[in-house]
Amino acid sequence: MRVSVDLDVCQGHGVCHMSAPAVFELDPDDAHSIVQLDPVPAEYEADARIAADACPERAITVIP
Repeated sequence: MRVSVDLDVCQGHGVCHMSAPAVFELDPDDAHSIVQLDPVPAEYEADARIAADACPERAITVIP
C-alpha cells in the first residue's frame, strides 16, 4: 500500500507521526507531514491506516 499527504490540507498537527512514526516524519520548518516509506511495508500498514483515520484535517490518503 501507499500513502500520500495533501500538503495544501495538512496543518501540521503531528497526529500521523504520533500514530505511525516509521511512516511519517514532520518537516522541521512547518511541521507538515512527510511520507518516509513508499510503499508502506506490511508491518506498518495498520499504523498508517490509523494515522490516516486520526488526521484531523483528513489530509492523508491510503492507496491499497
